[in-house]
Amino acid sequence: MIQQGIGVTLYISFITTVLGILLGSICAVLRTAGPRVIRSAVAIYVEVIRNTPLLIQAYFVIFGCASAGFPLPIYVGAILVLTVNIGAYTTEIVRAGIEAINRGQHEAATCLALNTPQIYIYIIIPQALAKVYPALTSQYVLLLLSSSLLSSVGVDEIFSAADRIQSITYRNFEVMIVIGIIYLMLSMAFRLIFQSIYTFMFGKAGLSIEESR
Repeated sequence: MIQQGIGVTLYISFITTVLGILLGSICAVLRTAGPRVIRSAVAIYVEVIRNTPLLIQAYFVIFGCASAGFPLPIYVGAILVLTVNIGAYTTEIVRAGIEAINRGQHEAATCLALNTPQIYIYIIIPQALAKVYPALTSQYVLLLLSSSLLSSVGVDEIFSAADRIQSITYRNFEVMIVIGIIYLMLSMAFRLIFQSIYTFMFGKAGLSIEESR
């Protein structure tokens, strides 16, 4: 049971990490350089998501869509919920990184005849991600841990598997210790993976994420 739960947690977390960074980066660009209407729409999205609990969002998407006649497969719904949730937090983190980039770089790129998408893809976004990478790492480790809440809507992840084991063995305390250790190990592994990606992408060999703050 636990092995299957770990697999589901890692599967959901991996896909959500990729989609969340992509969604957050796009929304951050739109919030800093998009038309006024789009900036306002992104701002509303960010505020709504960041000021409502993840569990309510999960109930709204998974059960709300089913009630409206658009049932989603449970894992599709879980990935959608987590992506929308982490995308809002990523938007604000990446936006802070974009606003920390010297405006002169944007002007210099414009002088080199780069269009706006090229400026953001090749110049602004890479530097912004490098500046906010520690914050992103912490946020996505929290994402991994927050996936345990999805057991309440039927996702068969680690916490759900532990709940079934408790109902069979009646050893609540021991089971909680075991899954606590599992979550701790997964969090540390997740952080090490992010640090390795940081070293590969930004060439900071031997420099930890904490040291790059």
